[in-house]
Amino acid sequence: MKKLIIVLLLSPFCFLLMAQTKQKPKAKAASTKAKPVPSAAAKASAANGLKVFTQTCISCHQADGGGVPRMNPPLIKTPWVLGDQARLIKIVLNGFKEDVEINGDYYSNVMPSFAYLKDQDIADVLTYVRSNFGNKASAITVKQVTVARTANGK
Repeated sequence: MKKLIIVLLLSPFCFLLMAQTKQKPKAKAASTKAKPVPSAAAKASAANGLKVFTQTCISCHQADGGGVPRMNPPLIKTPWVLGDQARLIKIVLNGFKEDVEINGDYYSNVMPSFAYLKDQDIADVLTYVRSNFGNKASAITVKQVTVARTANGK
């Protein structure tokens, strides 16, 4: 009899608990800015790009992408990195000999050509640069590099 009374007394509470667990969870508020999710291929490309960056770019552009004042420009959130992909590929293929202004600072060191790199390595290192150092830009593909190299004659 005591068990029956206890069950009867607890049953409304059990019903409430069951009703609460069956409720749909509230949806999170939608973000105002969609964040692109890198594909597995872009992640692999960026991982290889880190190796290429370490071997060819780090001495001038530094491990943090900050460059060297008045010599080598930063790679952090600049239109040169985040802007026109074909222009960026051509810089790697041809080098860069002009003075460049970024955020009011001027950089004058000559960047050599890295045309000796394979198209895959150029795509990878540029994908790495465009997705690191606070940058959030799309990947560079091998096809884009091949097209630029063909058009460029390098």
